[in-house]
Amino acid sequence: MSEPAHILVVDDHDEIRNSVSSYLERNGMRTSVAESAAEMDAQRARHSFDLIVLDVMMPGEDGLTACKRLRQECGTPVLMLTARGEAEHRIEGLQVGADDYLGKPFEPQELLLRIGAILRRTAERPAVGSALALGLCVFDPARGELSQDGAPVRLTEGEAALLKRLAQTPHEPVDRLELARDTVDPSGRAVDVQVTRLRRKIETDPKAPRYLQTVRGVGYMLAPD
Repeated sequence: MSEPAHILVVDDHDEIRNSVSSYLERNGMRTSVAESAAEMDAQRARHSFDLIVLDVMMPGEDGLTACKRLRQECGTPVLMLTARGEAEHRIEGLQVGADDYLGKPFEPQELLLRIGAILRRTAERPAVGSALALGLCVFDPARGELSQDGAPVRLTEGEAALLKRLAQTPHEPVDRLELARDTVDPSGRAVDVQVTRLRRKIETDPKAPRYLQTVRGVGYMLAPD
């Protein structure tokens, strides 16, 4: 049997932190808890986590700043949890590297389902395909990994999923709303954010993209060498 997923719940409210932890454990997961970003770092030094549930509004280092730092330090998926549920705040969370975003109050089952979806995306390995050359970068669709001059380039789960989908049909445009179906923002704005971030990682000139192209009136297209 596989080991249960180990989830770190970071929230400064005792009741929320403990109730989320208890609910996840009742549903077969292993959890650890932290009440601040500093305690999160201490937990990360002791344990390896499959996912971090991270509150935005915390004393000291806030969740958005902590998430941005995490993206520079590790590839652990992050689900942002906050009372700020407006679209612009979801976009802000995605911009700093969150893999998903859930506003308070929330149904515990929805949290569980979102965590499960992220973990499945983390674990899935599609059929082996040829690596795609993107200028100085190479994308391996089978592993969902991007490298530049042989060095790994960190991708969020959302970015990797987007590249994988575009890599299935290179040089063919994919509808923007189709790409948005599995994101937290079905309007497509979240996809636009991910494309902007990916261009910074892939393109020599992100403002004049060569490899991740916009197809006006349709969506986006990956155009490898």
